[in-house]
Amino acid sequence: MIPKTPSRHRSRSEVQTPLTPSLLAAMNNMAMRSGASPQKKTSRSKGPLTPFDTTNPFIAPSQLPSSSKSRPGSPVKRASAGGVPTSESFQRQAIGGVIRKGGVESRLDVVTNDYVPPPRADLKRSKSTPAVVRGDFMLDCVALTESEEQNRAAADHRDRFIMQKDNTDISAVAASLEQISLNSTTTSPGHTARLAAATGMPLNRRILGYHEPPPAASSSTSDTLLSQQREFAKPLYAQRPGAVGTSTGAITNKSRKIPTQPERVLDAPGMVDDFYLNLLSWSVQNAIAVALEAVTYIWKADTGSVVQLGDAPEGTYISSVDFSNDGAFLGVGIGSGEVELWDVETGQKLRTMSGHTSQIAALSWHQHILSSGCADGSIWHHDVRVPRHKVMELLGHTGEVCGLKWRSDGELLASGGNDNVVNIWDGRIGDVGEGARGSAKWTKRNHTAAVKAVAWCPWQPSLLASGGGTNDATVHIWNSTTGARLHTVRTPSQVTSIQWAPHRKEILTTHGYPTNSIMLHAYPSMERVAEIRDAHDARVLFSCVGPAGDVVCTGAGDENLKFWRIWDLQSEQLTKKKTKKKDLSSVEDLGGGRINPTKEGILSIR
Repeated sequence: MIPKTPSRHRSRSEVQTPLTPSLLAAMNNMAMRSGASPQKKTSRSKGPLTPFDTTNPFIAPSQLPSSSKSRPGSPVKRASAGGVPTSESFQRQAIGGVIRKGGVESRLDVVTNDYVPPPRADLKRSKSTPAVVRGDFMLDCVALTESEEQNRAAADHRDRFIMQKDNTDISAVAASLEQISLNSTTTSPGHTARLAAATGMPLNRRILGYHEPPPAASSSTSDTLLSQQREFAKPLYAQRPGAVGTSTGAITNKSRKIPTQPERVLDAPGMVDDFYLNLLSWSVQNAIAVALEAVTYIWKADTGSVVQLGDAPEGTYISSVDFSNDGAFLGVGIGSGEVELWDVETGQKLRTMSGHTSQIAALSWHQHILSSGCADGSIWHHDVRVPRHKVMELLGHTGEVCGLKWRSDGELLASGGNDNVVNIWDGRIGDVGEGARGSAKWTKRNHTAAVKAVAWCPWQPSLLASGGGTNDATVHIWNSTTGARLHTVRTPSQVTSIQWAPHRKEILTTHGYPTNSIMLHAYPSMERVAEIRDAHDARVLFSCVGPAGDVVCTGAGDENLKFWRIWDLQSEQLTKKKTKKKDLSSVEDLGGGRINPTKEGILSIR
């Protein structure tokens, strides 16, 4: 037996181990087995414990002398079958603090019946709620009283944002949300006021709200055939970046307005609807050359007369036309590869320069040099003064050359081809022979479609603009000195031609499918100033600017020539007239302070 540890040396545990029914039964069995309770010793012995030692806490004496100072007797234990001998485990439990100051008797007075916990439903416990295991039970750390349970049951557990999916009554949901208010006591009033002022929302207004569902689709959508037709036609009406969803001119700048209707329309029957050809040119003598299939016509804006210049050889067609710098001569490219030279004043053909093997889609003049772009990718320089006209050949394209333009000073030549390449050539020819060949100064491959539209800036010669076809629909601005790309703008459709405004920092572009439009962009911001949608009934393929720099002529596959007054120079002319004296004998006064920069009233509004 292990000697008893004096009470003054025992450690007092704050947690009292409850007496379970099994432990009580064991204590009763020990009492019945021991028989009569021996008397408790008056003095505590430090020797080993005997079976009748009153220091044993599990032995309750039944009879004690009246003079004894021991504690009152314990209640009567019920009899049980069999007895359990006192073992060291029970004594170790008693020594470990099972009984505190009051003794066994005081503890047994409290415990009268076995505790049977009331049945309760299994509650789902969140991960943040701990539990303590004591004996055979799992007890919650936080016990709720009956009043707390009632308060919690009466509390509002509705979620402010996630509603029940089975609740389809929108009005009921909206009414219930109005009853939920924000708890402002947990936040600082000053912070709430600053937050409301920063967001611009009143304190009593909800940010999110539920409304009635949208009305059901009309019965017309049930027509599957109509729906399929709409799906098939949707790509035709899809807009690219920068497109304007109107069929009339869209003015994006209130201070800049252009007319949306042409000033004059000329019939051009037989105009070939071919993207790669260049069939329109406007000379400095105010004459327009237009090629209609195999015939070339000259329309003089001064008189309004039309002159037939000549026909192409039988079995072929005219693929390009271009006036010389002084307007006295006209170069005509033939589909079979010849280049013809015509005198505009007399209407006589001066010569035919052969050598190309396929159609001449582009021509460009500089002084006495006429450059021609061929479908085989070659560019020839023709000196119209000498019998052997070919003075140089430029090889830098693998596809048809469909865009060709000399710079005004003659130092550079720009070309665009069906191989999606833009080349800038050195225009200095010098003393060269027939077999001389040149190489490109700059080669740009940023376009992803054929490059037909190329144009040099008249007021800043180092700027070159180029536009791509259907799969590209992009305009690039290049610096011919450094070779750098300065600006890029995406358009809604293929770019067929580009014209720089002579007196304004603006760029005009014509377009094909699907918009058939004329667009005007500001430079260098490249913002869209205006757009005339559906300028023609077919794609706008050709354009040219009049010698005064205010009227643009466009040609399309709808066999019409239209004249548009894009840049109004009347106010500018009047402003210059007020600032300084100017001779206006070369222009016509239309009355009312209006003048006609084209010298005649043919293109003026009547």
